[in-house]
Amino acid sequence: MSGGYDLRMRSLPPVADIYWSRFTPAPDVSRGAVTDNRRAFTSRLRPMPLTDSSRADRAPADGQVPLIGRFFPAPLAAKVPEVIALFWVVKILTTAGGEATSDYLKTYGNFGGGGTEIALFVIALVLQFATRRYRAFAYWFLAYAIAIAGTGISDFLHLDVHIPYVGTTLLWAVILAAVFWLWQRSEGTLSIHSITTQRREAFYWATVFATFALGTALGDFTATSLNLGYLTSGIVFAVVILIPGLARWQFGLNSIAAFWMSYVVTRPLGASFADYISKPHNLSGINFGDGPTAIVFAVAVFILVSYLAVARPDIQEPLGTSGVPTGSGTSPPDLLHSDFKVE
Repeated sequence: MSGGYDLRMRSLPPVADIYWSRFTPAPDVSRGAVTDNRRAFTSRLRPMPLTDSSRADRAPADGQVPLIGRFFPAPLAAKVPEVIALFWVVKILTTAGGEATSDYLKTYGNFGGGGTEIALFVIALVLQFATRRYRAFAYWFLAYAIAIAGTGISDFLHLDVHIPYVGTTLLWAVILAAVFWLWQRSEGTLSIHSITTQRREAFYWATVFATFALGTALGDFTATSLNLGYLTSGIVFAVVILIPGLARWQFGLNSIAAFWMSYVVTRPLGASFADYISKPHNLSGINFGDGPTAIVFAVAVFILVSYLAVARPDIQEPLGTSGVPTGSGTSPPDLLHSDFKVE
């Protein structure tokens, strides 16, 4: 009897053996040490049933955002562009266009204009997170929508909530610092070459939003509160944006810090020149108008992004590949063509 039982158990494949033990009474000790070992082995390896509740209790996939991950696929490659010269051109034009567009939408009030800004932001956010790798139109559409919405929210805090520009500048600076801290604490790096998961992409766009709002408040503070005017403010920020790159080149400033410092300054730089073009003479502008200025910048951005989408010069190389250029000690470095981490 015991020999037959042992032969039948040995003839089963490993998985079936495990499940057989769940429906067969455990043999008594008299069957010998072999069956005792079998019972201990099967009790350790007995799997849990795959029920719907056990699936729901599982942790999300690595790098997935719990809510976003339910509706959008995980990235397959980097979700942001490589930083080339054209990146900075499009970025500044985007900030300028967002400033002018938001100012034009204000003529429709908080409900009409603000509702339009929020709708554009939500649509762009869905399109960007629905992609699995960097796509020029999806990426820059969201950047443009954030430029519009960031301007609108920052201006709302000043014009409707009556927070002075110095207050909104400090507020957004604190928010940006908090996002950076949470991102670094969670992921261990702020490098744009690490944006290959949903969680890192969410941190990235939260940072972008905060930089746009901060730049709007900062530009208005220098032009209005400090009475520099829009043109002078634009010139000042055109000089300031060069400082991080020079500090990186001459003094070894961390490349990620240099990038984000320059990135923040693109906002007041572009917005100052947009306001100079669009605002009336009594506000130190040339009175081209918010609507026409918004159209000009939108067309310019569309043309350049179309080139990026077709020629694709800004696709990031996979991490770890050879030939990634780095800055040398004798020439101005290409700040973000290598993956640096904040130590």
